[in-house]
Amino acid sequence: MTSPSGSGTREDWPVDLGLTPAEEELDMSRRNLLRGLGLAGIAAAAGTLGLISYRDEAEAATVAGAGGASGEEHQWCRVVDLRACKGERKCVSACQVRHGLSPDQTWMRTLSWHDEAGNEFFMPVMCQMCQDPPCLKVCPVSATTKSDQGVILVDQDICIGSRACMAACPYEARYFNWSEPTPTHKMPAPSPNTPEFPSNQLGTVGKCVLCADRIPYSSDLPACVEACPRGAHFIGDLVTDVAVNGQSTVRLSTFLREGNAVRFKEELGTNPRCYYIPGNGQPVGGPLVGVK
Repeated sequence: MTSPSGSGTREDWPVDLGLTPAEEELDMSRRNLLRGLGLAGIAAAAGTLGLISYRDEAEAATVAGAGGASGEEHQWCRVVDLRACKGERKCVSACQVRHGLSPDQTWMRTLSWHDEAGNEFFMPVMCQMCQDPPCLKVCPVSATTKSDQGVILVDQDICIGSRACMAACPYEARYFNWSEPTPTHKMPAPSPNTPEFPSNQLGTVGKCVLCADRIPYSSDLPACVEACPRGAHFIGDLVTDVAVNGQSTVRLSTFLREGNAVRFKEELGTNPRCYYIPGNGQPVGGPLVGVK
């Protein structure tokens, strides 16, 4: 079928979605992120969102500071909305299943504590995907690397299990493989061991990899994001300024600013790419003592 002007196909027609220029910019940013995640179908169902200038975002979520100057199409981060987290730990279980972790090993842990009034708070803690990761500097064999899109990885074929990275990580987000991994490898065959989807080997160090094999190559979100029934976990892109949790799509910078997002142990200068929205009044990281 031709266009009203008689030239071009129907697919070439300009489509008027009734959006303002600012809303069109958000719609395109959202579609670019979802296309990168293989989730373009979600974009059609998602409505337009409140907008702000991308330069008016939360601290440390800037294009220049987050790696936009690298020329990469994506710069990944995560957001945990603690207002939604109820400590169900389904994110932890999903991570264990997908990566073949033994029952006594997790790449995530959920802090929990009570305040003086008896209210219980929860906070998932995993690799914070630091922009300036101390673990990267201490590995004696350079097994720890940072991808061009900001994901911290460990090459299990190189790692010698020195555990220097474990000592350097201020978030206690690295775990030594004391036992053999489960025999089932979750990747489709053939499934070679890769830093993006490591086959954890006895005597090496493992950690959250943000399901890097899924982004941006798969229609699936990271396992922890998919598993949370309350949508507490988001994966975001600092370049396109969009974050998704499988249930909704948000403008990342707006979400961080309006949620008064903070970063865990930010005073250490690691510049983590994991943002927490504390919403329930709890301190990020819990009380100074007593939290396991």
